[in-house]
Amino acid sequence: MSDAFTTRVLNVASGSSERVVDITRDCEAFLREAAADRDGLLNVFVPHATAGVAIIETGAGSDDDLLAALHTLLPADDRWQHRHGSPGHGRDHVLPAIVPPHATLPVLSGRLELGTWQSVCLVDTNRDNPHRQVRLSFLA
Repeated sequence: MSDAFTTRVLNVASGSSERVVDITRDCEAFLREAAADRDGLLNVFVPHATAGVAIIETGAGSDDDLLAALHTLLPADDRWQHRHGSPGHGRDHVLPAIVPPHATLPVLSGRLELGTWQSVCLVDTNRDNPHRQVRLSFLA
């Protein structure tokens, strides 16, 4: 594979509760190896039907606010036609339409270009799947 494109899979233990998992440091560690001070793009992709990627502030309550907003938009009740798994699991399959399973971010001189309070996060509302993969790909 060309050094213009590098990819790696992160294994993330998201647990058995709804979570917003900050993976910014994992992205930065990947770029230290893959980007080597070059400009390019980082693509973050979650190959799951019930998880997404968000660029959001963490640690000041915004991550909990996001989960609360998702509960309002996508209640975990019996309204969903997709009914296997834990009660309300159908909402988890609608999540990627609201929180997409991917994000593409600029990389300048090998460093992720985020705003001051932005973090790259895995959003996982599926309590039935405690293990997730996140594919990081750098294109120079």
